[in-house]
Amino acid sequence: MKIKFTALALSAAMVLSLAACGQSASQSQSAAPASGSQSQPQSQSASAPAAVEEVMPVTLTDAAGRQVTIETEPETLVSGYYITTSMLIALGQQDKLVGIEAKADTRPIYALAAPELLELPSVGTAKEFDLEGCAALEPDLVILPLKLQESAEALEQLGINALVVNPEDMDLLEETLDLLGQATGSSERAHALMDYNAETEAEMAELLADAEKPSVYLAGNSSYLSTAGSKMYQNTLIELGGGENVAAELEDDYWADISYEQLLAWNPDVIVIAADADYTKEDLLADSQLAGLTAVQNGAVYALPSSFEAWDSPVPSGVLGIRWMASALHGDLYSLEQFRQDAADFYKEFYGVEIDTQLITQ
Repeated sequence: MKIKFTALALSAAMVLSLAACGQSASQSQSAAPASGSQSQPQSQSASAPAAVEEVMPVTLTDAAGRQVTIETEPETLVSGYYITTSMLIALGQQDKLVGIEAKADTRPIYALAAPELLELPSVGTAKEFDLEGCAALEPDLVILPLKLQESAEALEQLGINALVVNPEDMDLLEETLDLLGQATGSSERAHALMDYNAETEAEMAELLADAEKPSVYLAGNSSYLSTAGSKMYQNTLIELGGGENVAAELEDDYWADISYEQLLAWNPDVIVIAADADYTKEDLLADSQLAGLTAVQNGAVYALPSSFEAWDSPVPSGVLGIRWMASALHGDLYSLEQFRQDAADFYKEFYGVEIDTQLITQ
């Protein structure tokens, strides 16, 4: 469904005129493993069965609990969130994007897998979303983070479909993949990604079942005196990668600041530095106040790679963070070389690109 209006279409009068706009006729639908079909709108939650047939029109429930009906498969998309932009690339929808979030040039995977995205108009950030600029692009569907729920509702009043997502942990990531798969007619690819995630978790669980779990401190982006507690996505990577998070007692839903005394008391076996850290491993090792830590004395300080995506964030490739963590914590069971090959296979299958595996380090 495409609705025609100009960039000034934010007045009440234009909203009324948009209400009279018609909808396009039928559009082609992507085929996926069949599980039956319906001719009427179908109400589905974000967690659908493992095999679904693309059914349009479809009514979906987004992360804000909003019911969104998509009449025909969208031909033009806007993504206001780097996580969903990466998802849309993995789902083969990059050619439909007409606008994306700000700072696209800081995302290496865009330049590698879909360089044309770098030329698209920006719709701003979660803090400064460009509602008018987004509307001017006349998208069939807009995907926004939960923080922009009010903007999604404003777009809805303008006659533009908008889905709100919240992929902030492994389960919510899969719900978002499923939601976008249904919304864009790419459920088959979405479920292939979800299957890969499940296979990775099962493989690592079996491989590490009898391994001793080292204590791990994950140092945050802005400072190595900030960390991820049990409610953070990073906690999942530590646990599924065969470690125990020393900060699991913290219940902050964002990076939590700590003191030197707290870090020294935890005395982790291993320190892992976040992928987008503003400091280096050398900076941490040079801090004399940390010299007595077991991890520092044993040289067990590792930095998550950031050459492709931040694998400690809930992007589609975030599952590789589990594999990388296992290679860092249990290299005798799952080597860095094996991880490099698995990462290369992942990007070839889901993003259609060859990566330089030598950029993957510990």
